[in-house]
Amino acid sequence: MMDAIAHRGPDGRGKYVAGPVGLGHTRLAIIDLGTGDQPMTNEDKTVWLVYNGEVYNFHELREELIGKGHTFRSNSDTEVIVHLYEEYGPECASRLRGMFAFALWDNAAKTLFLARDRVGIKPLYYINTGNALLFASEIKALLRDPDVPREVDLQSIHRFLTFLHNPGDQTLLKGVRKLEPGHYLIAKDGRVNCCRYWDLQFRPATGNRSLRQTCDDLRELMKSTVRQHLISDVPLGVLLSGGVDSTVVLACAAEATSKPVSTFTIGFEGEEFDDERPFARLAAARYGADHHELTVSAQEFSGFLPAYVRHMEEPVCEAPAIALHYVAKLARQHVTVVLSGEGGDEAFAGYQTYRNLLLLERLKGVAGPFQGLLGPSLDWLGALGAFGKVRKYAPICELPLERYYYSRVGTPFSYFNRHRAELCTPDFYGSADDAGSARIIEDLFARVDRQATPQAVLNRMLYVDTNTWLPNDLLIKADKITMANSLELRVPLLDHVVLEFAAGLPTHFKVKGWTTKRILKQAFKDDIPREVVTRRKAGFPVPLRRWLRNDLGDLVREVLLGETSVRRGYFDRRVVEQLLERNSRDGGLMKEVFSLLTLELWHREFMDVQPASQAAESTARIIPYPHPTAGAVTPQGADGATAALA
Repeated sequence: MMDAIAHRGPDGRGKYVAGPVGLGHTRLAIIDLGTGDQPMTNEDKTVWLVYNGEVYNFHELREELIGKGHTFRSNSDTEVIVHLYEEYGPECASRLRGMFAFALWDNAAKTLFLARDRVGIKPLYYINTGNALLFASEIKALLRDPDVPREVDLQSIHRFLTFLHNPGDQTLLKGVRKLEPGHYLIAKDGRVNCCRYWDLQFRPATGNRSLRQTCDDLRELMKSTVRQHLISDVPLGVLLSGGVDSTVVLACAAEATSKPVSTFTIGFEGEEFDDERPFARLAAARYGADHHELTVSAQEFSGFLPAYVRHMEEPVCEAPAIALHYVAKLARQHVTVVLSGEGGDEAFAGYQTYRNLLLLERLKGVAGPFQGLLGPSLDWLGALGAFGKVRKYAPICELPLERYYYSRVGTPFSYFNRHRAELCTPDFYGSADDAGSARIIEDLFARVDRQATPQAVLNRMLYVDTNTWLPNDLLIKADKITMANSLELRVPLLDHVVLEFAAGLPTHFKVKGWTTKRILKQAFKDDIPREVVTRRKAGFPVPLRRWLRNDLGDLVREVLLGETSVRRGYFDRRVVEQLLERNSRDGGLMKEVFSLLTLELWHREFMDVQPASQAAESTARIIPYPHPTAGAVTPQGADGATAALA
């Protein structure tokens, strides 16, 4: 298991194996390089911990715990968790400010305790094999045990086609589950329970502060948060996208240190797409950064595709992850830790989708009894040509938000969901549980609506994205790809204190008229180049549309129309061919094509190949535990567990 995730921790290895439990750790040394090795234990060696992540408030917690009589042998944030658990038990997770996934064995209480950070920055997977409760930072480690079955969960494939990622706690492998963000798991006496310890609350902050006062508060909060995220005993840098979020992070980092900040960005061959590099250069020059950049070609993109699938471990429609690999590889030549602006759009409502759907919901409200005319009107406008993009909103004009808003990228009116019956073979289509997919979103809307009635439309969308798209797409990409390069990525805009601050803001502080991410832009307009503030949002513009139509067209057809893919029995070859032909004309189905491509490559990586080393490298004494369900379940027997974290 440790060998499978050696890339996550090339600086050291440690194991604790005793009686019913085995814990393994591979270390990427960041803090306390000399005495921070894991597994970490307490004074009398009754508590053992393996941990992946960073706790940014560990200095304050350490002082508090020393005041309560705890003795420390190291200066690491890891040991703080050990003593915090001794003091507060499972509630220790709610005291941590940071990103983390950890496993703790309490030998005195014979209790296993797993916990994951609030928004899912760090991953944690587990499975009950019937012989063991296995858990690890990556699925690859679980697959080293020969008792872990390689059986596809068909419902997860349908969910992937619906959302273009896989929300919830299940994965594409039957039995392998994700510990969800903001949750901990306790296994004791053959019983397993999962508990939520945090949820994002959209409750207005007390007081009636002006926009200017709130901007001042946000500036101070971001400066202090970034300062905490700079804690390290190894070199750090910043990934620059050329957008507002990463430039804000650079501005705060540059103010907090006297040394030039290393910055890294990436571009692509060709001229038919937005290039982030000029904006990144402006930001780097503004703060005297030690700037580095590179250019990626279509050949490099396609060459990394199999490794992309292997590292991501589940199909995700996230082409920028491949670009992230190359910029992470560049950064690792200079630093061990990087900060990025990931999460700013989810915290402060930066996507144009939010603005557009807010306007649509207002139009529906104004239309009142004439709402039925709104869809045909948008169709008519779209047919004029100049307003072509508005046509995609016509089918949802008569539906409430909870019926059509699956996430920023998923909608019941996407190509996959409108044409699923034609695309899928009859047997595969018959296995779909569309009601189950819809229920995921309905439950999230119901949960956020219980916070306040009525809840603002923008907050409802942000809540869905924070619980689906963010942890199961963006953050999976961010963790898996950077850690594949032995590089730690930190995301200060997703610090839970920043998220809670943003959630308490009036919605017009985030989106007003055509302006998205209003307060973040306003708060830092004097700190970052004007060109960055006023530019059109471009995301991370990988030229996927052009590459899938031209440079990679032959590869795509070979993979998706070949006998290996057709034999799986999921999709009608004729319809897939029509989809590719349609995409070759204008690139309008590039996300669908890339999703099918990654799905097939995932099968080849994880289902078609059985590693010869799998059985030989599984080493711990392990025992059965049940999956946590609505209630605790008693297994057939109980004796221990094994894990590998890094």
